[in-house]
Amino acid sequence: MVRAGFRMLLSGEQDIDVVTEARDGLEATRRIIAANDAARILILTTFGLDEYVYEALRAGDSGFVLKDDPPEQLIAAVRTVAAGDALLSPAITKRVIKQFARIPRPAPPEELDEFTAREKDILRLIADGLSNTEIGQQLYISETTAKTHVTHILQKLGLRDRVQAVVLAYQTGLFDRRSTAP
Repeated sequence: MVRAGFRMLLSGEQDIDVVTEARDGLEATRRIIAANDAARILILTTFGLDEYVYEALRAGDSGFVLKDDPPEQLIAAVRTVAAGDALLSPAITKRVIKQFARIPRPAPPEELDEFTAREKDILRLIADGLSNTEIGQQLYISETTAKTHVTHILQKLGLRDRVQAVVLAYQTGLFDRRSTAP
């Protein structure tokens, strides 16, 4: 019944077509990514359990929202993920960052040594959760230029989306405020 309600909500949007739904989001994610690794997947669930979230991200999801998030947030999340960006429900973001802060940190990827100062700045802003528009405003560049930089960063690091970039930044401690504070 809940899925039917969300289907009706999303189907009421002119720019959204609901083509299917799945009861087992993790299994569906694995199958979809196996068939098309460029697919964009948004998980909508009642489970805010950390392990479920981490497994969903490892499986290749680009977004994760909770069923108790406001309807407008779900609609915006669908559009965000469809546009190629990624997101986590605000209720989950803090827990994910906190969990990754506790994990022993691997060395940053060697590809970072070849990043320009601008690319490092943009990666830092991605890790802070800024959108392309916000990155552009912060660095006084156009949104298109910011998006181009983000695309190059993801390609250089072999990452699918922004969520993976944020995870990488936090896992490796790239922008640990304690180590970069004056």
